[in-house]
Amino acid sequence: MAYEIELKRIYLPIEVGDGARVLVDRLWPRGKPREALSLTDWYRDASPSPTLRRQYHQQKISHFVFAVRYRGELRDHPEHLVPLMRHARRRRLTLLTAARNIEDSHLPVLREALLKALRDEDAADLEPASPPCYAHLPIKT
Repeated sequence: MAYEIELKRIYLPIEVGDGARVLVDRLWPRGKPREALSLTDWYRDASPSPTLRRQYHQQKISHFVFAVRYRGELRDHPEHLVPLMRHARRRRLTLLTAARNIEDSHLPVLREALLKALRDEDAADLEPASPPCYAHLPIKT
């Protein structure tokens, strides 16, 4: 199944086609009242840990190292993806951040992890729940 997961800055105008709008930052965006954002949810658990976020923003680690460590955090806590997966299964999901450059933020890594988790779950659903029963067939000797 194809899932629509868009990435967008929180400061851009709200569009009708955004679907579920989920802010995935630990910090609230400056100068934005909650009512003006039309959020479906503010979900902090899927964002990078405070330590990892701080290291990246202080330029103590590169974007590559940040992405590797963030993937590790998501891999260690797959339950953090479940609420976002539910939104993605229902309709278009727009992940929002206050970061200036989306491509250098955590959102592309998060989208990649979400799509992988959704694909893995879909593949598991295609496998039979139990082996087939052949009791109705005659025994050949």
